[in-house]
Amino acid sequence: MPRILAIDYGIKRTGIAVTDELQIIASGLTTVPSETVIAFLTNYFSKENVAVVLIGEPKQMNGQPSESTPIIEKFVQQFSTQFPEIKVERVDERFTSKMAFQTMIDSGLKKKQRQNKGLVDEIAATILLQDYLTRKMF
Repeated sequence: MPRILAIDYGIKRTGIAVTDELQIIASGLTTVPSETVIAFLTNYFSKENVAVVLIGEPKQMNGQPSESTPIIEKFVQQFSTQFPEIKVERVDERFTSKMAFQTMIDSGLKKKQRQNKGLVDEIAATILLQDYLTRKMF
């Protein structure tokens, strides 16, 4: 079975998470500089079978698009052009960064480790993916 990959795209960094081949477990894969994400994904897709890519959709509390929406929309368009065979699903990413930071605190990471913004992005992508898997099961 092909994997599902989640992307938490940001201006500077992009967090990436992926499922196992049975699409049961979401795990953080990496964080890459956003300007290199297409090259990273090209390499990854050449080695792994991925059927669906989730891309976070930033929204404000009232459900309206956030200020970063145009940047992410441009990335979604670039992704779809580069990888037309891979299905893209947009998922609400509200609170994922806050949840990721809280997860770091709850897991006992020291303050210095919690300042690693790349790790926050990777965990946020993992939360997006795990939430998707949970909703898919029900």
